[in-house]
Amino acid sequence: MSQEQSCILHHFGHYCSLNKEEKELLISLEESPTDIKAGSLLWEMGDPASEFCTLKSGWAFSYRHLENGNRQILEVFLPGDIIGLREFAFSQRLENVRMITDGVVCHFPHKRLLEIFRQSISLTSVVFAIASRHQALLTERLVTLARRSARQKTAHFLYEMYLRLRQTNSDIDGQFRLPLSQEQLADILGLSPVHVSRTFSSLSEEGLVFRDRHNLTIPDLKALAEAGEFDDCYLHDDVRPLFDMSA
Repeated sequence: MSQEQSCILHHFGHYCSLNKEEKELLISLEESPTDIKAGSLLWEMGDPASEFCTLKSGWAFSYRHLENGNRQILEVFLPGDIIGLREFAFSQRLENVRMITDGVVCHFPHKRLLEIFRQSISLTSVVFAIASRHQALLTERLVTLARRSARQKTAHFLYEMYLRLRQTNSDIDGQFRLPLSQEQLADILGLSPVHVSRTFSSLSEEGLVFRDRHNLTIPDLKALAEAGEFDDCYLHDDVRPLFDMSA
């Protein structure tokens, strides 16, 4: 696999410049790729937690089932993301993870991450920066679920996905693919599928978002961000790894 094809290199490179040795260390995390079909379960809550995985391609999500049978989607993972990072200190999985689309996943044991810690201060710092951003994403999701209206929730989530996709695809503009079903969007936003449909219709009438199946067109990104009361501080491009804090 060439370095140009590596999503994890693009992901880590968003935080700092990488030298040749660091690139080789990261590419080693994408060895032994496994093709995974859409809908496949990567792991279940309670399974042994002894490895991470990198999402080389495709989309995935983590979720929890509630006692009443409802499902809450916690995170949406995009190409280049590390899945299972929060479980590094735990012996069991804290949530279920399932593929949204067909994709390629590369599994690696926890001890491989320890090797990176021993060999590169820069990459260690970036891992902590990525973990911090994951935490910030979850904090923002909590605020969205608890306090924002359906219109704000939807606009906020769509703009967040645009910014995240742009991180590894600088060519993205106001048009992108969002391969989430109505039910999945409802489980992300804490709404019913009917409410999601009505909200998209409302946003379309306002000229903010146009959806054709899984294809989205956002004519005015700034207007969508304002509709979602979006503050991009938790996704800002100048998030600095720990070793660069003195700069």
